Amino acid sequence: MIRLRLERRSATPAWLNLTLPLIAIVATLLLCSGLVALAGANVFTAYQALFLRPFSTTFDLVQTAVKSAPLVLTGLAVVVAFRAKFWNIGGEGQLYAGAMAAAFIGTQAVLPAATLWPLMLVCGALAGAAWAWLPALLRTRFKVDDVVTTLLLNFILLYGMSALLDGPWKNPVSAYPTSPSIREDAQFPVLPGTSELHLGVLVALLAAVLIWFLVNRTTLGFAIKAVGENPTAAAYAGIRTNRIIMVAAGISGALAGLAGVGEVGGVHYQVMADLSPGYGYTGIVIAMLARLNPLGTLPAALFFAVVITGAEGMSRATGVPVFLADVIQGVSLLCMLSALLFTQYRLRLARPVHA
Repeated sequence: MIRLRLERRSATPAWLNLTLPLIAIVATLLLCSGLVALAGANVFTAYQALFLRPFSTTFDLVQTAVKSAPLVLTGLAVVVAFRAKFWNIGGEGQLYAGAMAAAFIGTQAVLPAATLWPLMLVCGALAGAAWAWLPALLRTRFKVDDVVTTLLLNFILLYGMSALLDGPWKNPVSAYPTSPSIREDAQFPVLPGTSELHLGVLVALLAAVLIWFLVNRTTLGFAIKAVGENPTAAAYAGIRTNRIIMVAAGISGALAGLAGVGEVGGVHYQVMADLSPGYGYTGIVIAMLARLNPLGTLPAALFFAVVITGAEGMSRATGVPVFLADVIQGVSLLCMLSALLFTQYRLRLARPVHA
């Protein structure tokens, strides 16, 4: 009888690291094709509408790029945190913290027009960082589990924000629970030659390059990786592990906060309860698909932006529910986590020895 067993690899081939995300995406589409068939649609027609519709017109291309920006930033937030083994599940709350800070700054009539959107970026990043520092402080000082605290702080901020939007911060112009709209001169400038491609897209691209440089070319990046790989050895080498975790948490929260700033300054121009369709949580999937590579978040975020943008067109064309996009996100994470097993192990045939 022939059996399969897992055998630990001595080294992971470079080609495997490059192809694993593609394998995970292909496996995801194969698994989700069953749901498409159950919905009574042709699988090829549905996937054609899902992946080609976002590139069919200039408007769709711009919308895909705009949706990619917050996904890149939340993906980068997870990359930095996870490299330090700070399990930041709070990107959603940090995104909303940045959005609230940006919306507050953007409505201030006492500030000069030229300072509004730069201040929105700075204050939004600081607000996101502050919301990430709280669980980091609880972990480093009191050894409280960061998975639990970052996750629960999402709900604390969201419910607190809802109370503000239904009360003292409610837009006086409308009856809806939204914040007042930011000033027109606080809105992000649109990139030259485009109609809706705002500054937040450029911020996301620059952030990916800067985080790559930070992680791979600086002493701080080395310290973050060292703390994540082996905090005991890092401490023995003189690295102040608690300080590095706080720094990584701050950078992570700032990136998520910038995602919220982009949504306020470039898309919605106000804070609302459904400002984010779960960008903070999707950032975890993006970071895992990117193998915690900052530049890898760009194609991973683009893939999910295409899925989000194309889901409505696919639904109109084939009748497949738009919720398939959420299913693809979840299944892709499971497939990627399963695929990561084969970076450490390989399958071997094991023939039992007969007496």
